Amino acid sequence: MRIGVLALQGDFAEHVQMLRQLKVEAIEVRLPAHLDGLDGLIMPGGESTTFAKLALRFGLIQPLQQFAASGKAMWGTCAGLIFMAKDVGRDQPTLGVMDITVKRNAFGRQVDSFITPLVIAGLDKGTYDAVFIRAPLIETVGDNVIVLSTLLDGTIVAARENNMLATSFHPELTRDLRLHAFFLTMCQHRQ
Repeated sequence: MRIGVLALQGDFAEHVQMLRQLKVEAIEVRLPAHLDGLDGLIMPGGESTTFAKLALRFGLIQPLQQFAASGKAMWGTCAGLIFMAKDVGRDQPTLGVMDITVKRNAFGRQVDSFITPLVIAGLDKGTYDAVFIRAPLIETVGDNVIVLSTLLDGTIVAARENNMLATSFHPELTRDLRLHAFFLTMCQHRQ
C-alpha cells in the first residue's frame, strides 16, 4: 500500500514516520505527479492558509479535488481538516471536498493547547489521547457526514464522509497508531 502525505508545510514528517511503523510505503506529496499510484492521502496539521497558498502555487488544488472525487481515502488532521472543508467561515481557499463547516483556532492560542481522552467510533481498546494545538472544531456536518467523536460538551472533533476522514487534533504527535491503522482500512475499502 502507498499512502501520500501532503508535504508542503506542517507535520508531514511525523505522519510519514507513523505510516512506516505500520509497514506502509509513505510518499511525500509536493507536486500533482506525486499523487499517481497512491491508495490514500493524509493532509497534516500546520497552517491552513499556507497550505492553500502553496497548493495554488504548485497546481495541486484541482488534482487534490480529483483525488477525493475518485473515491480514494483522504484524511485531514487539524489544518488539513480546514483545507478539506466546504465552509471555513471566511474567505480562504479550500478544497471544498467535505461537507463540514469549520471554525478555525476554536480552542484558543498555542498556550491553550491540551490533551484529552476521546472515545472514537471505529477504534477499540479504550480512549484515544488526542492532542489539540490551535485546533479547529467542526461546527456543522452535512447529511452524509458521520460524527466519530465529540468532546464531553458535544463539540465535534472527528468525522467521516464516505472516503474522507477529518480530525481536529494531531494524531501524529502521539505514539498511538490506531487512527493511522483505521485510515489504512479506509484505503483498502475504496468507496
